[in-house]
Amino acid sequence: MTGEDRATPTRTRRWIARLGAASTVCAAGLALGLGTASAEPVAAPAPATTPGTPCAAAVKACMDLSSRQAWLTDGAGHVVAGPFAARGGKSGAPTPVGTFTVEKKVKNYWSRAFDAPMPNSVFFQPGIAFHADNPKVASNGCVHLTRSTSQQFFDSLQPGDPVQIVR
Repeated sequence: MTGEDRATPTRTRRWIARLGAASTVCAAGLALGLGTASAEPVAAPAPATTPGTPCAAAVKACMDLSSRQAWLTDGAGHVVAGPFAARGGKSGAPTPVGTFTVEKKVKNYWSRAFDAPMPNSVFFQPGIAFHADNPKVASNGCVHLTRSTSQQFFDSLQPGDPVQIVR
């Protein structure tokens, strides 16, 4: 070994000081979560829901097909009215599940397909609406509400409002 290859006490102390500083930075980075990637995937946080409903906080109306209940909300995570008795479609004509947007409202809609009235219709899919009918009877894809509840939905919801149907 030549003199240049040998570590001098001063060079050794500098190297240890640098190593100590580097390990301190690494430890701080790990404490802040800036370290290497974890082998465990981190789950994304669940979307916020409106308490008392199974629906997202941002929707203005919620329908739970399995419990046959519906709610009106403020779109900020608060129930405005409900739960109300509601009924979705029969097995051969199920109500679609998902988040939709109110397309239009028709106060005294008449269904040509079923030759039947659909008062207070709030359409959220082509041919699919919240409307007045017997909530004890399955529909052909729509959501049946009592006359008074359908009036509340008609008055509260506007085109463009998000609504959610869950199973």
